Formats: sequence, C-alpha cells, structure tokens
Amino acid sequence: MSDHPCALTAARFTVLAEAYPGLLSRVLEPFAKRDLTPDRVRSQREGELLRTEIALDAMPVEMLHLVAGNLGQIVGVLRVEAMEGRHIRLAA
Repeated sequence: MSDHPCALTAARFTVLAEAYPGLLSRVLEPFAKRDLTPDRVRSQREGELLRTEIALDAMPVEMLHLVAGNLGQIVGVLRVEAMEGRHIRLAA
C-alpha cells in the first residue's frame, strides 16, 4: 500500500458524434483501457447524431483530461465535454 493519497473526483463526459455502428464501443474504450468502469452510461440518437453521457462517481483526477483527449480523437466525434465534480482523497 502506498502512503501517497490518490485524488479522486466525480466526472461526467458528454460526447456528441456522428451516429454509426461501433461508435458506442469506441467511446467506452478509453475507460476500459484505464481499468475504469462507468457508473452510468446513457446514449440517445438525435437524427444523424448520437449523444452519449458517461458518468463516474470516482475517477483519478489526473485521468480526466487524458480520457477527454482520447474521446476527442475518435473518428466521427464532433464535441466532447468533460465536467468534474467533488474531489475525494483516499489512501491508495
């Protein structure tokens, strides 16, 4: 066990992208490769677009911008919004 505290935050990501097969799995991939399991996922088609919201009750603060950057690099993604909530400090 490490003596360094791990800063966690609640986070919500909103992704607006062109609706195409395979998009949802690509949007979840940046979380999976960092061993993060979303607490909530909601996706809705809006004509030719797909709006997806992914929420985590606690994720490492330093991963927030990394995940947002990866989401923005997905082909077909038009916009990514990342919102950070309360900070939680836990011993790692």
